[in-house]
Amino acid sequence: MMKLKQTNRITQGALIAAMYFVLTHLQNFILPGSTTWVIQCRLAEVLCILAFFTPAAIPGLTIGCLLFNLSYSGALPLDFLVGSLATLLAAVVMWYTRNMKVKGLPLLGLAMPALFNAVLVGWELAVYIGDTGFTMQAFAINAVYVAIGEAIVLFIPGIILYKILNRNTMARQLLS
Repeated sequence: MMKLKQTNRITQGALIAAMYFVLTHLQNFILPGSTTWVIQCRLAEVLCILAFFTPAAIPGLTIGCLLFNLSYSGALPLDFLVGSLATLLAAVVMWYTRNMKVKGLPLLGLAMPALFNAVLVGWELAVYIGDTGFTMQAFAINAVYVAIGEAIVLFIPGIILYKILNRNTMARQLLS
């Protein structure tokens, strides 16, 4: 039984990684560069919601993000590490805060991708984009832009997906 559960988690993680990778490349194909715009709304980030339902989402999201960043020529070199680390930290905190809810929604957890990406990716962008090197002003602007993009994805389609999955018994069983 333990071996089956472990196999299921590995399979779930691999499927989540593949979905993140494919959805992000698909978005980039349909709207070139949209996954790296100033206010980037990677629609695949909606998959972060899965971290509320299965710990398999933690490695799945992290690997999916890493694979996209490695395969996309527009990604900044530091993004391989920084973007993936932000995704990892957000998914871990989302898993651990999944039961902390306000009016039935894990609002604290929903904010985690915006928070971690704002700080880490905001710093990364300030380092790369700043003409005179890193400045707090460049960091603050980039952090706000990154947070806006993440919040849009997590608090609009993310809440819809959360409600659908939370109400669907079969989906919850598949993810548990």
